[in-house]
Amino acid sequence: MTDPQPLAPERRAQLLRFATGASVTVAGVLIVGKLGAWLATGSVTVLASLVDSLMDAVASAINLMAVRYSLLPADDEHRFGHGKAEALAGLGQATFIAGSALFLLLEAVNRLLHPEPLEAVGVGIGVMVFAILATLVLLGIQRRVIRLTGSTAIRADALHYATDLVTNISTIAALTLAVFGWHGADPLFALAIAGYILYSAFDIGREAVELLMDRELPDDMRERIRALAYARPEVLGVHDLRTRQAGHQYFVQLHLELKDDLPLREAHAAADAVEESIRRAFPNAEVIVHQDPVSEVDRSRIRAEPRPAPG
Repeated sequence: MTDPQPLAPERRAQLLRFATGASVTVAGVLIVGKLGAWLATGSVTVLASLVDSLMDAVASAINLMAVRYSLLPADDEHRFGHGKAEALAGLGQATFIAGSALFLLLEAVNRLLHPEPLEAVGVGIGVMVFAILATLVLLGIQRRVIRLTGSTAIRADALHYATDLVTNISTIAALTLAVFGWHGADPLFALAIAGYILYSAFDIGREAVELLMDRELPDDMRERIRALAYARPEVLGVHDLRTRQAGHQYFVQLHLELKDDLPLREAHAAADAVEESIRRAFPNAEVIVHQDPVSEVDRSRIRAEPRPAPG
């Protein structure tokens, strides 16, 4: 999971919309090109690349809708926002990718059993080179958006297009070998591509499920949250830190241990200061802090966490 840079919600929304729009556009262009290449060559490896792009188009369209929905503010029926729509989109993409991989496995096995000669190989190679260049441009855009936003949906989409690079390169290799009479390489490469796509589907689905199951944020982010809490001199201890992510938003809950004789006004001010420091570090975080007086806490029974080392 990527630790995104602090980013204003408006800027994040702008980046997500741009990335999803670029993804849909590239997918549409590649589908047209690969369809023409498949009709010209009859290559099952080109068909594998075409099916992969079709799945990318469907996944990108799902992303486009899911991201726009996830950016909606919280309402009376969704008090925690709509961020989990991104994880649902990732799970849907994993299903589509797995389906395409199984289809390709069947087609490749059929071509192994019933080999056919390839035609217009030069057209197929030219289209694949164009597809590689277009995919590299899109991946550059997506990687930057992922680094800034940490979006699960865009990360899943980028993984699709990263597998496209492998698919396109394998397609060029299979077509080149076919020129030298190695026609059996075409279905064999298609089998390898299908296996790689199936592995990618598992990876995407696993991350989506972890987000839907409210897995804790990465250890380095949790350690940073604890360090921010301990930065206040009134804080004697921190325990029961709980975190999760839903789309672009983080949710953080923790207990602060304060002296029992600390005036309520000062205790409240310390808790507010901790909340504010966490929100500054993570602009999309919703933070809830509970205050525990030390004299009323059995420290041998609570899961108190050690104070982070200075620096």
